Amino acid sequence: MFEQLTGHEDPHPIYERLRALGPLSGDGGLWVTTSHPVANTILRDRRFGMRFSDGSRPANGSLLAESFLELDPPDHTRLRRIATPAFSPKKIDEYRARVEKVADALLDRDEFDLITDFAAPLPISVISDLLGIPDADTAEFADYGALVAASIDSGVTAEMADANDKVLELFDRLIAQRRQTPGDDVISSLIAAEAEKRLTAQEMLSTLVLLLVAGFETTVNLIGNGMRALLDHPSQWKLFKANPELASAVVEETLRWAPPVHMTSRIAHEQVHRIGKDEVVTLLLAAANRDPEVYPEPHKFDVMRVHKPEHLAFSSGIHYCLGATLARMEGEVAFRALARRMPDLRQTGPVEFRDSVVIRGLKSFPVSRS
Repeated sequence: MFEQLTGHEDPHPIYERLRALGPLSGDGGLWVTTSHPVANTILRDRRFGMRFSDGSRPANGSLLAESFLELDPPDHTRLRRIATPAFSPKKIDEYRARVEKVADALLDRDEFDLITDFAAPLPISVISDLLGIPDADTAEFADYGALVAASIDSGVTAEMADANDKVLELFDRLIAQRRQTPGDDVISSLIAAEAEKRLTAQEMLSTLVLLLVAGFETTVNLIGNGMRALLDHPSQWKLFKANPELASAVVEETLRWAPPVHMTSRIAHEQVHRIGKDEVVTLLLAAANRDPEVYPEPHKFDVMRVHKPEHLAFSSGIHYCLGATLARMEGEVAFRALARRMPDLRQTGPVEFRDSVVIRGLKSFPVSRS
């Protein structure tokens, strides 16, 4: 159904053709919705899950297939509860000063690639701190994140499996070190949870991989998509530069208008209206975020927009993005720093899009401060 989306700079015309079929369309056990109310309802409905009713998972598993992102209760609830303290509002506030310092340091340049030189290193630095990963081990994280994102589309290739093995080896080494010398980091807290029999060694590894990727993938694409939107809408960029307190509004409108994650899916665990047991529903989150029944002038990028109800960029229900608070804070800091340090920022060459249907963002975005 979605093969035609690959390589498209703007998938929304395709989403609109699907919208014309109604709020819920499909056949053969495969359903799709572009409706914000329908998608939000399904995401919150406990009759839908990430796996089939017998607990088995879909065949096209990604590198995150073993993480709690793709689990149902009670295992999802148990593992998410263990990981949640690392992303508490208090913890995020403690990281704000570091994010501001890193952002400023990364902008000490004239011509650069907004993605590889700024949008990626910023959150990678923060999530590495949060997990207790030495700077020397973070060089390949951006490439690894891109491979994980690609695996969601196409399944796991040999290249992806090799990259995953290297990251698992890194975590094995760090876990062994923390067993000897515990610290104030997520790995140490997970080791303590393992000792208390609250998770297994394998669950600890899969949780660390998820937190690593979730900790920077969303932010990289949020920053890239947001700056592209601002530069493509000069009046909005001018408005923001004159009113830097609108940083949070820029974040929210970017998440609605150009979300990093365009779609997700749920599986019915019982008959729900027209949807049969074990039938799959694809939720087009990006289309739901431009639902004309919910948002006036939905295709207009407007940082002054009132976001009621909340967009679905971070999903909804029990799988609401664990790193949402962190991503929002990093996005605010990044946009504010760019507006302050580079008010004359301009694009200097064509952007390169990531080859992904599910994760939408830029691979390259050449810019100059003047």
